[in-house]
Amino acid sequence: MKEAGESELAALHVVRQMLRNLPTEQRLFLTGQLSALVLAFLFRYCLPPSHCGPKVRHGIATLLGICISAYCFGWLTLFLVGEVLLCYLMILVVDPRKIQIYTLLITMVYLTFFHIRRYSNPFVDELDFTVALMTLTQKMSRFAFEYHDGIVRSDQSLTPTQRRLAIRSPPGILPYLSYTVGFLGLLAGPLCSFNDYRIFIHGEEKKTNPNVAVFKKLWLCCFLLAAHIMLSDQFTISNDPNNSVPYIFLELYLTAASRRPKYYFAWTLADAINNAAGFGYNGISDDGEERWDLLSNLNMLKIETATSFKMYIDNWNIQTSVWLKEVCYDRSPFNPLLSTFLLSAAWHGVHPGYYFTFLTAVPITLAARKVRQTVRPWFQRTSLGTLIYSLITWVCTQIAMSYTVAPFIILGLGPSLQLYRSLGFCLHILPLLLLLILPHRKRLETNRKSFKDSPCDRNYNHLKKEM
Repeated sequence: MKEAGESELAALHVVRQMLRNLPTEQRLFLTGQLSALVLAFLFRYCLPPSHCGPKVRHGIATLLGICISAYCFGWLTLFLVGEVLLCYLMILVVDPRKIQIYTLLITMVYLTFFHIRRYSNPFVDELDFTVALMTLTQKMSRFAFEYHDGIVRSDQSLTPTQRRLAIRSPPGILPYLSYTVGFLGLLAGPLCSFNDYRIFIHGEEKKTNPNVAVFKKLWLCCFLLAAHIMLSDQFTISNDPNNSVPYIFLELYLTAASRRPKYYFAWTLADAINNAAGFGYNGISDDGEERWDLLSNLNMLKIETATSFKMYIDNWNIQTSVWLKEVCYDRSPFNPLLSTFLLSAAWHGVHPGYYFTFLTAVPITLAARKVRQTVRPWFQRTSLGTLIYSLITWVCTQIAMSYTVAPFIILGLGPSLQLYRSLGFCLHILPLLLLLILPHRKRLETNRKSFKDSPCDRNYNHLKKEM
């Protein structure tokens, strides 16, 4: 027993030293999320719905969220809570027919202001406040759209998903605060609908213990953190004019791949935190096992093996894709695809590289869609043809995605243009040529309906409750 205790103390000492050696931003994020993980277990065990009412659970979740925010962001917490109170006041006084537009506009302007502040002081020694604001923007704008659907629109005009998520009456201030600044999703999300969060707080779904799912995700987090530490600085985009085109594409792929474990780690840990509190149940799978993926933000296997641009996007930052689909793509009066990518760029920040990435993605997405419609059927006649098509499209998808996200990594406009110039803007020109050359085929389903249906349809907690 003595030796076991000494080994645990030694392990804690190593962890403490590691945290001290991390940059302030990473140290605050890790300690904040690890604190949220511990609090999530305590929240589930000490405040179960069977013993505590919704008001107590809402109140504790809000208080813990504000405390974590004060630790991570200090006085900036006032701006976090202030925006929430402003948006709640708007729900009470603004015409429900316009509430969704005003909320999206105000939250995006508010977020952009802090993006500009961060852009002006990129080396400030603090946790990036805009990360929390980005999730908050999603939550409050999504709430406003779902509230608009529930109050203004008729059930016949709503899709099944919109009808399920519609909010029929304004909630109290405490549930709204708990949903927006609660400790479970404060630092890294993930985004969830208000109705799903209400079901969790009230304990209305039947489920068993999520510990197995939580510990699997925590073990995965350990592996991803190690991968991030080992790989993050190993590859960079050099912009050396002497490099050949194949070498540049290889460099782009390795650089993009080495950056992904950071996002995998943050999103998997955030998912585990919510599961530890008992949130994230998504019904029973076909093999009879409980699913704890309601809030999952990624599918790593499908990302790394994606054979289409859409498959890659559908499995990367899933909850943000759901938000973009709900507040923009399904409702945009003009060019939904372009509107959605522009909103995504503005939501990410003010660096020119973000806009370059998402504008580059528009023709590539359209061309990939047309290739799938016209070329894919030729390869589906035999199993060998299907395999060949999958291999070719995997290579093309990884090349196209690495090319597209390069400005997202570089951030600056000048270096991004220099990189694309060295490649002859090849993946800007080729998609445009494909769109002109390939024949147009009518589809039975509209493109708007097909855009990212799968992530939204995966979140159907209400429909999977056991009777």
